[in-house]
Amino acid sequence: MARRPLAALAVALLAVGLLVAVGLVPAPWSDDRAEVSILGPDGERAVVDAEVADTPYERYVGLSDHDELGDGEGMLFVHRGEAERTYVMRGMDFDIGIAFVGADGRITAIHEARAPGPGEDGEELRYSGRAKWVLEVPAGYLDEHGVEVGDEVKIERG
Repeated sequence: MARRPLAALAVALLAVGLLVAVGLVPAPWSDDRAEVSILGPDGERAVVDAEVADTPYERYVGLSDHDELGDGEGMLFVHRGEAERTYVMRGMDFDIGIAFVGADGRITAIHEARAPGPGEDGEELRYSGRAKWVLEVPAGYLDEHGVEVGDEVKIERG
């Protein structure tokens, strides 16, 4: 009789493992971080301590479950390959800066994205660029550090 609860537990663990493996739910033990350095022609412009969003679930939720970002904090969205990407401000409570980074490690587009106003859900606030990675930071951060399209991005996963 003790085998049934153990078998049920094994099936449940296997199901959770499968959902994590395909990226439908985040791994509860994961605290993926990266240090993102942005380099201009004259050297380092900015460094961001970023949470990594590399599963479909994490990319969908993004920063919508955050109240704010501190100076030098951000979120790095990781995709399998470079493509035209569109990000929306669904459920956001604060403005952000968005840098789209191509597979060659160069910034292809920069946007200042505003939070949805009253009566907006954020789906209509769309920002696009060609990217393998997308970096979201506090509003104004990229401009304050002189970050430009064409700057190089180095990523060190923690």
